[in-house]
Amino acid sequence: MNTFKFKTNINCSGCVAAVTPALNEVAGKDNWNVDTQNPSKILTVTTDLPGEKITTAVINAGYKIEALS
Repeated sequence: MNTFKFKTNINCSGCVAAVTPALNEVAGKDNWNVDTQNPSKILTVTTDLPGEKITTAVINAGYKIEALS
């Protein structure tokens, strides 16, 4: 399993609810978390999938995402 961190614009519970179906589908229900208290709105995902799959899912849900190194 790999852990990926992304900077996003998922900034409230409504945004989290909107992106939940997409992230649950690609990463699994308990494999991701968005820290909406962090100014960078950090999305942390633990998965065997490549990070590009997560990026695509978030973009398709209508949000911005940027991989952190």
